[in-house]
Amino acid sequence: MARVKYRYPGESRWKGWWYVLPALTVYLLFTFLPILETIRTSFYQWDGFSQQKTWIGFANYLEIFSDPKFHNALRNNLVFVIFYSIIPILIGLFLASLLSRRPIPGFAFFRTALFLPQVISMVVVGVVWRWMFNPTSGPINIALNWLGLGRFAISWLGDFTWALPAVGSIGTWVQYGFCMILFLAGMQRIQEEYYEAASLDGANALNQFLHITVPSLRSEIAVALVTTIIAALRVFDLVYTTTRGGPGESTMVTGFLIYRSAFMLNRIGYAAALATVLTLIILIISLLIRRYQRHGVEEDA
Repeated sequence: MARVKYRYPGESRWKGWWYVLPALTVYLLFTFLPILETIRTSFYQWDGFSQQKTWIGFANYLEIFSDPKFHNALRNNLVFVIFYSIIPILIGLFLASLLSRRPIPGFAFFRTALFLPQVISMVVVGVVWRWMFNPTSGPINIALNWLGLGRFAISWLGDFTWALPAVGSIGTWVQYGFCMILFLAGMQRIQEEYYEAASLDGANALNQFLHITVPSLRSEIAVALVTTIIAALRVFDLVYTTTRGGPGESTMVTGFLIYRSAFMLNRIGYAAALATVLTLIILIISLLIRRYQRHGVEEDA
């Protein structure tokens, strides 16, 4: 019996490749190929200037995993995950639930104002907050002194203990607006009948939030987790404009360590290996979150 070839309706499916070809070409030239070149360079010892590259195999990677500076930088990145991801998601959930359940006068203004930090350049954000944290003329210490809390007015970005939380709090300020808008969009598809039925059963606002709102936002929370964790792991510009990894190395992160290795120490191969390891860490975390999200959707189905 002859096999009948199935024909897709409309245009040929191969024509779809012509639509994505311009974007695909840009991606291959400016993203994928540089990634491959970075991986290739990580197996060499090279200062970035000479024509001679020395093949050293996995020596750069072996050095990374025994380098205490990398361990410290990665540990700081994990601390940034708390400020860039967990806290903004919690704040975003709270604000989204606050703004979505009841009509609020000036809703559009609040939504725009709270999202505004997300669209400001991180360099501008870093410069502004460096002025805010200034120990002598910064508004934060001036306000503390005015409130009679002068003992808490410290050199925030110059303190070995508080520099990392201070920079992390800036990340929280930047990221929570994005999480809020994402959750507001997800809440639009939650039917009001669920809340009415829960209210008739005696569920208070907190129980409705925990058992209706949060489970319904599983996909949005997964997207927020992936996006904010990637931002926390690849943070560079905020650290560069505020502390440059100081004081000492208390705010050193992997992104700044890559920059310092490549452009200050002229260790291009080692910096490429660092970038490759960071990329793999981000990829693994993203895949784990996506797998958890898919598993949750299958359970709900």
